[in-house]
Amino acid sequence: MTHPQLYSSLDVEIPLGKQPNTAPDAEEFIHLVSHDLRGSIRALLELPEWIAEDIEESGLEVSPSVHSSITLMKRHTQRLDRMLFDLLQYSRAGKMANIQEVSLQEKFDAVVKEIGPTSGFRIDHDFGCGSFLIDEADLHTLLSALIGNAIKHHDKFSGRVKVAAWREGSDLMLTVSDDGPGIHPRFHERVFKPMTTLRSRDEVEGSGLGLALVRKIAGSYGGYARLISTGAERGALVEVRLEGGNIGSAT
Repeated sequence: MTHPQLYSSLDVEIPLGKQPNTAPDAEEFIHLVSHDLRGSIRALLELPEWIAEDIEESGLEVSPSVHSSITLMKRHTQRLDRMLFDLLQYSRAGKMANIQEVSLQEKFDAVVKEIGPTSGFRIDHDFGCGSFLIDEADLHTLLSALIGNAIKHHDKFSGRVKVAAWREGSDLMLTVSDDGPGIHPRFHERVFKPMTTLRSRDEVEGSGLGLALVRKIAGSYGGYARLISTGAERGALVEVRLEGGNIGSAT
């Protein structure tokens, strides 16, 4: 069969004197490379299907082993595409480029809708504050990463996630708790490192950037992100503080 032309450039030009030797330069480099590579990844997602179609059109049958290999190629390519997407998100996080008054309730509703149906999971919230000043994309990323992480790493098909927010002086406090398997205290710092997972990616799909994103954003606002030991046998609780010097509550 005839396939459309796939265009993808892997040439990323970095101006002289702009090599990634500082944090901002490194983030820009990651952004450029990740964005460019995604074009090739999209092509790789299409090629296995085209190969199978060409085999069938030639009058041959796609053997089970070939079909299995094609499925495996697609799975790993999708995993790479997700990793590059998350790297792009990481390079943009915490820029505070669009500070505005954002409704926590509206953003929470949008994130839950985006995550999609979570059959068996209940996502509750308890907001002691209303709208506040923050980069809308940063708040979206915070909530999406924290809620998604709690659901993805749960060890059951049903469970509960709770999001709470309140003011402490001029600071915004945000916690996300769940009733999943929990995280041993010795791993409480490790899970915030980029590209880190405690389980094989064959068990739980993910790039290992979720909590790293959360900590980067919190740090950009002069705050922190940490895991809190609750003393319970199950469950995890992530606490995020965003300093009020960068946030102002309207209600």
